[in-house]
Amino acid sequence: MPSTNGTRREFLKTSSFAAGAAALGSLAIGRSAHAAGDDTLKVGLVGCGGRGTGAAAQAINADKNVKLIALGDAFADRLQASLANLQGDSSLAPKIDVPAERQFVGFDAYKQVIDSGVDVVLLCTSPGFRPLHFQYAIEKGKHVFAEKPVATDAPGVRSVLATAEEAKKKGLAVVSGLCYRYDFPKREVIKRIHDGAIGNLVAMHVNYNTGTLWHHGRKPEWSEMEYQMRNWLYFTWLSGDFNVEQHVHSLDKAAWVMKDEPPVQATGLGGRQVRVENQWGHIYDHMAVVYEYKNGVKLFSNCRQQAGCSVDVSDWIYGTKGTAELMRATIDPSEGEKWRFRGESPNYYDQEHRELFASIRSGNPINNGEFMCKSTMMGILGRMACYTGRTLTWEECWNSTDNLQPAKYEWGPLPTPPVAKPGITPFA
Repeated sequence: MPSTNGTRREFLKTSSFAAGAAALGSLAIGRSAHAAGDDTLKVGLVGCGGRGTGAAAQAINADKNVKLIALGDAFADRLQASLANLQGDSSLAPKIDVPAERQFVGFDAYKQVIDSGVDVVLLCTSPGFRPLHFQYAIEKGKHVFAEKPVATDAPGVRSVLATAEEAKKKGLAVVSGLCYRYDFPKREVIKRIHDGAIGNLVAMHVNYNTGTLWHHGRKPEWSEMEYQMRNWLYFTWLSGDFNVEQHVHSLDKAAWVMKDEPPVQATGLGGRQVRVENQWGHIYDHMAVVYEYKNGVKLFSNCRQQAGCSVDVSDWIYGTKGTAELMRATIDPSEGEKWRFRGESPNYYDQEHRELFASIRSGNPINNGEFMCKSTMMGILGRMACYTGRTLTWEECWNSTDNLQPAKYEWGPLPTPPVAKPGITPFA
């Protein structure tokens, strides 16, 4: 993701946050009561990679009465690296209490974290595991922060949506890692779009064109399952391909502009021109998708992960009376002066956790279930359109039976699917 302006520490120094924190501390604890009788919210992290470690740090700093008490990951080395990183920050260390007996490793680590006495669980593994982990967390009555995307196939999305509905019934908070929804500049510019600042919508054009990302190599002692999980970006069952895993941010902003009405169909093209070696799994390195809405609006969506190319992360919204650009939070009307957001702009990674904890304490839990599922499904729809070369409808993709998950989660051999070929790869 693109970096945000300022750091967490810088924002914590501002008077506005200090006032907000004081108000937050005065709120009564919500339905999540604690046996000890205090108002400390106990947090567990499932998935100790870079994003999970960052989410844990942001959660710890989001509320004055939060404590991180459990960590879980498939791999012990990642868990230990994450814990060392968090404990090495003097501002975080006093709120970390993760003894050896609450450090869990393996495929069932998520269950052990959730069952360890936590109130809130941060689900930050690769997204292929999200439906399973989310279902167990809500079943056990835990509030959830769920990193984006929330699934890699349509059966997974349907599962997450059903679980989110259960969370509503139980009064549990569900906050999505689609963090731009918590960015003050984006909120203001999209509010203005909804209020008619650029007239009626005509089209949208979003880009997420970046360089290549990390690869952790292969060690001879790793099984194929371990290799794929350690390099999860490049295997669709784990990541959904990068139109789902990374570009979902752009698609989510477009969905937000459309008030979360899904498109009716999509047509796409893509392939792999540069990342062609086996180490890159079977995902594409570029995609372009046109999403069409029932009111005639079209979303032109481009994403690319190729080294040495121009970087462009932007979201253009075109109306009958002007243009808006979401990443810059600007509106350029056909008549009158250009507008730019100039207000307070806290780090949105921090803000999503602040609002999560505030909603728990107020007894009015946030539930982002619907939009996090629809935005994830937009990415999957686009991938399926690119992979098959077909124009596909939202309805047929939503009802797809294409389950990408392996029959068992266990160490050992795991075949890599062939690279999709448009016109040959079938729609399931």
